[in-house]
Amino acid sequence: MPKLVFIDAGGREYVVEAAIGQSVMRAAVAAQIPGIEALCGGNCVCATCHAYIGEPWYERFPAPDDTESAMLECTSEPREDSRLTCQLPVTAEHEGLVIRLPASQH
Repeated sequence: MPKLVFIDAGGREYVVEAAIGQSVMRAAVAAQIPGIEALCGGNCVCATCHAYIGEPWYERFPAPDDTESAMLECTSEPREDSRLTCQLPVTAEHEGLVIRLPASQH
């Protein structure tokens, strides 16, 4: 199971294991990572699982579809490396993935 590293806005790191095929959001919720609210349960309709996926990790996921792109526009701190973690399936190549969390999901 790949290990993922979540870093909150204050710099605190949380390392969690994720099952292959599980979304990054589901791994965060299961580990009770603060900062991932996931209010819609992974349906890509609330943007409360917003995070930043920097290089080299960003390119290791499929590009955001139109729905995700529209939802990202609703986040409070969007950046070019913004993603909704509910839309990011974990694969073996994501071992060590670093996910940075915004200061707020609202």
